Amino acid sequence: MASSFLCLSLLFISLSTADGFLEYMINRCVFNSTELKDIEYISSYYFNKVEDVRFSSSVGKFVGYTEPGLKYAADWNKDQGQLAAMRAQKETVCQHNIGVWNNNILSKSVQPYVKLHSMTPASSQHPAMLVCSVYDFFPSKIKVSWLRDGQEVTSDVTSTEEMADGDWYYQTHSHLEYTPRSGEKISCKVEHASLDKPLITDWDLSMPESERNKLAIGASGLILGLILSLAGFIYYKRKSRGRILVPTN
Repeated sequence: MASSFLCLSLLFISLSTADGFLEYMINRCVFNSTELKDIEYISSYYFNKVEDVRFSSSVGKFVGYTEPGLKYAADWNKDQGQLAAMRAQKETVCQHNIGVWNNNILSKSVQPYVKLHSMTPASSQHPAMLVCSVYDFFPSKIKVSWLRDGQEVTSDVTSTEEMADGDWYYQTHSHLEYTPRSGEKISCKVEHASLDKPLITDWDLSMPESERNKLAIGASGLILGLILSLAGFIYYKRKSRGRILVPTN
Protein backbone atom coordinates (compact mmCIF):
# COMPACT_ATOMS: atom_id res chain seq x y z
CA MET A 1 0.00 0.00 0.00
CA ALA A 2 3.06 2.27 -0.04
CA SER A 3 2.19 3.64 -3.49
CA SER A 4 -1.06 5.36 -2.56
CA PHE A 5 -2.72 7.02 0.41
CA LEU A 6 -5.84 5.61 2.01
CA CYS A 7 -8.27 7.29 4.33
CA LEU A 8 -10.09 5.62 7.19
CA SER A 9 -13.00 7.74 8.37
CA LEU A 10 -13.65 6.64 11.89
CA LEU A 11 -17.21 6.56 13.10
CA PHE A 12 -16.58 9.07 15.84
CA ILE A 13 -18.92 11.73 14.48
CA SER A 14 -20.74 14.04 16.87
CA LEU A 15 -23.76 16.03 15.69
CA SER A 16 -25.59 18.91 17.30
CA THR A 17 -28.31 21.21 15.98
CA ALA A 18 -29.70 24.48 17.26
CA ASP A 19 -32.38 26.57 15.56
CA GLY A 20 -31.86 24.76 12.27
CA PHE A 21 -28.04 24.99 12.25
CA LEU A 22 -25.85 21.89 11.98
CA GLU A 23 -22.51 21.39 13.71
CA TYR A 24 -20.50 18.17 13.47
CA MET A 25 -17.02 16.72 13.84
CA ILE A 26 -15.26 14.05 11.75
CA ASN A 27 -12.11 12.18 12.76
CA ARG A 28 -10.12 10.39 10.07
CA CYS A 29 -6.80 8.66 9.52
CA VAL A 30 -4.80 9.05 6.31
CA PHE A 31 -2.08 6.47 5.72
CA ASN A 32 0.01 4.57 3.19
CA SER A 33 1.28 1.88 5.57
CA THR A 34 0.69 0.64 9.11
CA GLU A 35 3.89 2.36 10.30
CA LEU A 36 3.26 5.23 12.70
CA LYS A 37 5.41 7.61 10.64
CA ASP A 38 3.15 7.04 7.61
CA ILE A 39 -0.07 7.90 9.45
CA GLU A 40 -1.80 11.27 9.84
CA TYR A 41 -4.65 11.86 12.28
CA ILE A 42 -7.09 14.63 11.29
CA SER A 43 -9.99 15.97 13.34
CA SER A 44 -12.24 18.46 11.51
CA TYR A 45 -15.02 20.63 12.95
CA TYR A 46 -17.78 21.77 10.59
CA PHE A 47 -20.63 24.27 10.81
CA ASN A 48 -23.28 24.04 8.10
CA LYS A 49 -20.94 22.02 5.82
CA VAL A 50 -18.08 24.54 6.17
CA GLU A 51 -14.90 23.41 7.94
CA ASP A 52 -14.16 25.93 10.69
CA VAL A 53 -11.13 24.40 12.38
CA ARG A 54 -8.92 21.32 12.01
CA PHE A 55 -6.35 19.46 14.06
CA SER A 56 -3.70 17.56 12.11
CA SER A 57 -1.06 15.38 13.74
CA SER A 58 1.34 16.47 10.98
CA VAL A 59 0.99 20.10 12.10
CA GLY A 60 0.58 19.28 15.79
CA LYS A 61 -1.96 21.99 16.56
CA PHE A 62 -5.37 23.38 15.61
CA VAL A 63 -5.67 25.54 12.47
CA GLY A 64 -8.67 27.81 11.77
CA TYR A 65 -10.17 28.36 8.31
CA THR A 66 -13.00 30.79 9.09
CA GLU A 67 -13.30 33.79 11.42
CA PRO A 68 -14.89 31.70 14.22
CA GLY A 69 -12.43 28.88 13.48
CA LEU A 70 -9.45 31.15 13.98
CA LYS A 71 -10.76 32.07 17.42
CA TYR A 72 -11.38 28.43 18.35
CA ALA A 73 -7.89 27.44 17.21
CA ALA A 74 -6.25 30.24 19.19
CA ASP A 75 -8.07 29.23 22.38
CA TRP A 76 -7.58 25.46 22.01
CA ASN A 77 -3.88 25.76 21.19
CA LYS A 78 -3.35 27.39 24.61
CA ASP A 79 -4.38 24.14 26.33
CA GLN A 80 -1.25 21.98 26.24
CA GLY A 81 -3.09 19.06 27.82
CA GLN A 82 -5.67 19.03 25.05
CA LEU A 83 -2.95 19.27 22.39
CA ALA A 84 -1.10 16.31 23.93
CA ALA A 85 -4.31 14.26 23.97
CA MET A 86 -5.00 15.09 20.31
CA ARG A 87 -1.45 14.18 19.27
CA ALA A 88 -1.79 10.82 21.01
CA GLN A 89 -4.81 9.92 18.84
CA LYS A 90 -2.46 9.11 15.96
CA GLU A 91 -1.19 6.07 17.87
CA THR A 92 -4.10 5.11 20.13
CA VAL A 93 -6.85 5.52 17.52
CA CYS A 94 -5.33 5.45 14.03
CA GLN A 95 -2.60 2.85 14.31
CA HIS A 96 -4.87 0.38 16.13
CA ASN A 97 -7.79 0.68 13.70
CA ILE A 98 -5.54 0.69 10.63
CA GLY A 99 -3.92 -2.53 11.84
CA VAL A 100 -7.32 -4.18 12.23
CA TRP A 101 -8.48 -2.94 8.84
CA ASN A 102 -5.27 -3.99 7.13
CA ASN A 103 -5.37 -7.53 8.59
CA ASN A 104 -9.04 -8.13 7.85
CA ILE A 105 -9.65 -6.23 4.61
CA LEU A 106 -6.71 -4.65 2.82
CA SER A 107 -4.52 -7.77 2.86
CA LYS A 108 -7.28 -9.85 1.25
CA SER A 109 -7.65 -10.22 -2.49
CA VAL A 110 -10.26 -11.80 -4.73
CA GLN A 111 -9.51 -13.25 -8.14
CA PRO A 112 -11.33 -11.78 -11.12
CA TYR A 113 -13.27 -13.73 -13.68
CA VAL A 114 -13.12 -12.82 -17.35
CA LYS A 115 -15.74 -12.83 -20.08
CA LEU A 116 -14.94 -12.25 -23.76
CA HIS A 117 -17.56 -11.29 -26.31
CA SER A 118 -17.71 -9.57 -29.69
CA MET A 119 -19.72 -6.65 -30.96
CA THR A 120 -19.91 -4.46 -34.04
CA PRO A 121 -18.28 -1.05 -33.55
CA ALA A 122 -20.53 1.94 -34.21
CA SER A 123 -17.99 3.70 -36.41
CA SER A 124 -14.50 2.41 -37.06
CA GLN A 125 -12.03 1.48 -39.78
CA HIS A 126 -12.25 -2.06 -38.40
CA PRO A 127 -15.29 -4.31 -38.90
CA ALA A 128 -15.10 -6.07 -35.53
CA MET A 129 -14.62 -5.36 -31.84
CA LEU A 130 -13.81 -7.66 -28.93
CA VAL A 131 -14.73 -6.76 -25.36
CA CYS A 132 -12.85 -8.20 -22.38
CA SER A 133 -15.01 -7.76 -19.27
CA VAL A 134 -13.35 -8.41 -15.91
CA TYR A 135 -15.64 -8.83 -12.89
CA ASP A 136 -15.63 -9.23 -9.09
CA PHE A 137 -11.99 -8.53 -8.21
CA PHE A 138 -10.40 -6.89 -5.16
CA PRO A 139 -8.35 -4.74 -4.66
CA SER A 140 -9.13 -2.32 -7.47
CA LYS A 141 -5.68 -2.06 -9.06
CA ILE A 142 -5.58 -4.24 -12.18
CA LYS A 143 -3.97 -4.35 -15.63
CA VAL A 144 -5.86 -5.57 -18.70
CA SER A 145 -4.08 -5.90 -22.06
CA TRP A 146 -4.56 -7.63 -25.42
CA LEU A 147 -2.34 -10.17 -27.18
CA ARG A 148 -2.36 -10.98 -30.89
CA ASP A 149 -0.44 -14.17 -31.64
CA GLY A 150 1.39 -13.70 -28.34
CA GLN A 151 2.40 -10.07 -28.97
CA GLU A 152 0.86 -7.19 -26.99
CA VAL A 153 -1.50 -4.96 -28.97
CA THR A 154 -1.02 -1.25 -28.28
CA SER A 155 -3.30 0.39 -30.86
CA ASP A 156 -7.10 0.46 -31.25
CA VAL A 157 -7.54 -0.40 -27.56
CA THR A 158 -9.75 1.53 -25.13
CA SER A 159 -10.46 0.66 -21.50
CA THR A 160 -12.73 1.88 -18.74
CA GLU A 161 -11.61 2.84 -15.26
CA GLU A 162 -12.00 0.32 -12.44
CA MET A 163 -15.65 0.69 -11.38
CA ALA A 164 -16.87 -0.13 -7.87
CA ASP A 165 -19.82 -2.50 -7.65
CA GLY A 166 -20.76 -1.22 -4.20
CA ASP A 167 -19.96 -4.53 -2.48
CA TRP A 168 -16.13 -4.19 -2.19
CA TYR A 169 -15.70 -5.71 -5.66
CA TYR A 170 -14.73 -3.98 -8.90
CA GLN A 171 -15.17 -4.43 -12.63
CA THR A 172 -13.50 -3.04 -15.75
CA HIS A 173 -13.92 -3.43 -19.51
CA SER A 174 -11.37 -3.26 -22.33
CA HIS A 175 -12.25 -2.96 -26.04
CA LEU A 176 -10.15 -4.04 -29.02
CA GLU A 177 -11.15 -2.94 -32.52
CA TYR A 178 -9.60 -5.18 -35.17
CA THR A 179 -9.83 -6.73 -38.63
CA PRO A 180 -10.01 -10.56 -38.44
CA ARG A 181 -7.20 -12.54 -40.05
CA SER A 182 -7.27 -16.26 -40.76
CA GLY A 183 -5.41 -18.42 -38.25
CA GLU A 184 -4.65 -15.64 -35.77
CA LYS A 185 -4.96 -15.99 -31.98
CA ILE A 186 -6.32 -13.11 -29.92
CA SER A 187 -6.21 -13.17 -26.11
CA CYS A 188 -7.10 -10.95 -23.17
CA LYS A 189 -4.39 -10.78 -20.49
CA VAL A 190 -5.26 -9.83 -16.89
CA GLU A 191 -2.69 -9.07 -14.17
CA HIS A 192 -3.87 -8.68 -10.56
CA ALA A 193 -2.54 -9.03 -7.01
CA SER A 194 -4.72 -12.11 -6.43
CA LEU A 195 -3.07 -14.01 -9.31
CA ASP A 196 0.21 -15.91 -9.11
CA LYS A 197 0.62 -15.44 -12.87
CA PRO A 198 -1.26 -13.48 -15.54
CA LEU A 199 -4.69 -14.81 -16.45
CA ILE A 200 -4.85 -15.23 -20.22
CA THR A 201 -8.21 -15.88 -21.87
CA ASP A 202 -8.21 -16.79 -25.58
CA TRP A 203 -10.94 -15.65 -27.94
CA ASP A 204 -12.87 -18.82 -28.74
CA LEU A 205 -13.21 -19.20 -32.47
CA SER A 206 -16.01 -21.69 -31.94
CA MET A 207 -18.31 -18.79 -31.09
CA PRO A 208 -22.07 -18.92 -31.63
CA GLU A 209 -23.19 -18.84 -35.24
CA SER A 210 -24.69 -15.38 -34.83
CA GLU A 211 -21.32 -14.03 -33.69
CA ARG A 212 -19.51 -15.71 -36.59
CA ASN A 213 -22.02 -14.25 -39.01
CA LYS A 214 -21.46 -10.74 -37.66
CA LEU A 215 -17.70 -11.04 -38.14
CA ALA A 216 -18.06 -12.65 -41.58
CA ILE A 217 -20.47 -9.96 -42.78
CA GLY A 218 -18.23 -7.20 -41.44
CA ALA A 219 -15.09 -8.62 -43.02
CA SER A 220 -16.89 -9.31 -46.31
CA GLY A 221 -18.24 -5.76 -46.39
CA LEU A 222 -14.74 -4.34 -45.88
CA ILE A 223 -13.25 -6.51 -48.65
CA LEU A 224 -16.12 -5.71 -51.04
CA GLY A 225 -15.65 -2.00 -50.39
CA LEU A 226 -11.94 -2.24 -51.21
CA ILE A 227 -12.65 -4.17 -54.42
CA LEU A 228 -15.25 -1.64 -55.59
CA SER A 229 -12.91 1.25 -54.79
CA LEU A 230 -10.10 -0.38 -56.76
CA ALA A 231 -12.38 -1.15 -59.72
CA GLY A 232 -13.60 2.45 -59.78
CA PHE A 233 -10.03 3.75 -59.71
CA ILE A 234 -8.97 1.48 -62.61
CA TYR A 235 -12.03 2.49 -64.66
CA TYR A 236 -11.29 6.17 -64.07
CA LYS A 237 -7.63 5.81 -65.12
CA ARG A 238 -8.59 3.99 -68.32
CA LYS A 239 -11.19 6.60 -69.27
CA SER A 240 -8.65 9.35 -68.61
CA ARG A 241 -6.09 7.77 -70.99
CA GLY A 242 -8.66 7.29 -73.74
CA ARG A 243 -10.03 10.83 -73.63
CA ILE A 244 -9.26 13.03 -76.70
CA LEU A 245 -9.17 16.76 -76.23
CA VAL A 246 -10.67 18.71 -79.18
CA PRO A 247 -9.58 22.35 -79.44
CA THR A 248 -12.31 24.93 -79.71
CA ASN A 249 -12.26 28.19 -81.58
